[in-house]
Amino acid sequence: MAKIAVVTDSNSGLSQEQAKKLGIYVIPMPFNIDDRTYYDGIDLDEKTFYERQVADADITTSQPAPGYVTDLWDKLLKDYDQILHMPMSSGLSSTCATAKMLAEDYDGRVFVVDNQRISITLLISVLEALELISYGMTADEIKNILEREGKESGIYLMVDTLKYLKKGGRITPAAAALGTLLRLKPVLQIQGDKLDALAKARTVKQAKNIIIEAMQKDMEKRLEDSIHGEKAVIQLAHTQNIEMAIELRSDLEKLFPDQKMPVVALSLSVATHVGPGVFAAGWTRKVPEIMERNPGFYLDK
Repeated sequence: MAKIAVVTDSNSGLSQEQAKKLGIYVIPMPFNIDDRTYYDGIDLDEKTFYERQVADADITTSQPAPGYVTDLWDKLLKDYDQILHMPMSSGLSSTCATAKMLAEDYDGRVFVVDNQRISITLLISVLEALELISYGMTADEIKNILEREGKESGIYLMVDTLKYLKKGGRITPAAAALGTLLRLKPVLQIQGDKLDALAKARTVKQAKNIIIEAMQKDMEKRLEDSIHGEKAVIQLAHTQNIEMAIELRSDLEKLFPDQKMPVVALSLSVATHVGPGVFAAGWTRKVPEIMERNPGFYLDK
């Protein structure tokens, strides 16, 4: 059985400490803040990031240096036979495309998984990869399974302000000004390769209800799932708004009583564009190969 290393980046939401306990390797994403480079989870923590963001610092994201990635691969391949490299969605960053190009020089030992995931949906994919490795599957087999399942997921989030979407060029200044004037609470969705608008709410309560309704409809239509959500795993996330994330979880628990719903922080890369005050929910289809062998896997995640 091949010895396989799992590599992801900090967009997964995994801290260096959590990753070490799981046996996963996390590449810290770089951020440029007022022309200085910081690394997520290394010399840039959440508290510092949001303080700088609220203070109107100029924040941009970038991809890891190619040399950093290949140095890590070279080190791992001294102890592992293969690497599963799992970056954020190729539709949201060029990180994945760069990794694919770099992997061409590794004679089929590095497998870059492009399964259109980010944050909470990427996190569950990383954990699924570990589980599939335990079944004795090859890196290529696992890559194919994860990419097949890639778009079977969705994230829905309420943005507290349009300010950061405007700064990132995601909406026009005119649209941002109108939204601010009307005090709208935009509800966005991440479906695979893009961040897109879903609806406009006038209150936080209305936004929460829109998220719940969107999740229900999406799961019923795309998974033909029952009211209890047997075919999906549900997760909650936030950017400095854990209170609303917990409230949203409470409402979802009434609809999906058999679900265990962890609450985590959205990655700082996403937070760069959406700002603080966000609460979100996401679903991911359970991988059939895992459900056949270990149906209790998702109850522990």
